[in-house]
Amino acid sequence: MKVAIVTTIRLLAVTILYFGSFAVVSGALLANVSPQPAPEEAGKALLALLVISLINTAVWNYVILRAAWTRWKLILAIFFVFFGVSTLMPQIETAFFITSLPQGMLPRLFIAGAIMAAVFSPLSVLILGKATARANGMSGYAWPRISAGAWILKLSLIVVVYMVIYFTFGYFIAWKSAAVRAYYGGSDPGSFFGQIAGVLRDQPSLFLLQVGRALLWAAIAVPIMRMMRGKWWEAGLAVALVFAVASSQLLLPNPLMPYEVRMAHLVETATSNFLFGWLVVLILHPRCTKLLHEAI
Repeated sequence: MKVAIVTTIRLLAVTILYFGSFAVVSGALLANVSPQPAPEEAGKALLALLVISLINTAVWNYVILRAAWTRWKLILAIFFVFFGVSTLMPQIETAFFITSLPQGMLPRLFIAGAIMAAVFSPLSVLILGKATARANGMSGYAWPRISAGAWILKLSLIVVVYMVIYFTFGYFIAWKSAAVRAYYGGSDPGSFFGQIAGVLRDQPSLFLLQVGRALLWAAIAVPIMRMMRGKWWEAGLAVALVFAVASSQLLLPNPLMPYEVRMAHLVETATSNFLFGWLVVLILHPRCTKLLHEAI
């Protein structure tokens, strides 16, 4: 009973940490450069932030408590992954798609994300008792070394898989929304391949951007896979959840993006990132290495 009570208190403390640091950092750095929600939206924003905090801390508690790593190794890994999924990956697309951001807002988004990660990673590890703990023989799944040739094959496959998932979910979930098309000033050509042809014609750089993002997603997945205890599927679940939970920030009321657009993107990115997270781990699994070698 005592252990359960202590664990519950720690989980609540991490939730308060996430909620408080998000509110303070965002308020300090973004309040002066971004449109603020109307007074009647303030209550909804607080409720949305509470939900986001609960969802995110549930995932991070699982990752940290099941991690074989401890101390600074774990703190640095959490910082890298937290900043990557919460700030770097979404804001890369913000910079590409949203050209009407208030002046100075984009760099502040990156700074706020870095500060949030720098606060959350050590304090969450400390609260959950992993900042001073020793490994005590704990080890993660024994991922074997991968040769340079196998890395090239696996990363190439990850890029192809990500491109298929990104554009498929983007078209059949987000782009099928009239609100999304109106927001971006586009139209539905009536078919998936017609949409791809239109992107190739009008925004060919989007394909190069997503190649780079696929490789960044893979780089973010590797430390999660290495740190997790248990069987390989626990690493797969952790990666999938961490990838998907980044989309939860779309729950926050945002004067720059209408509700309907945010919800369409939330469904699109949460489901596609969850699936992609699993597939990244499967592709990097030793069994996939064997299949690739047999295929060539």
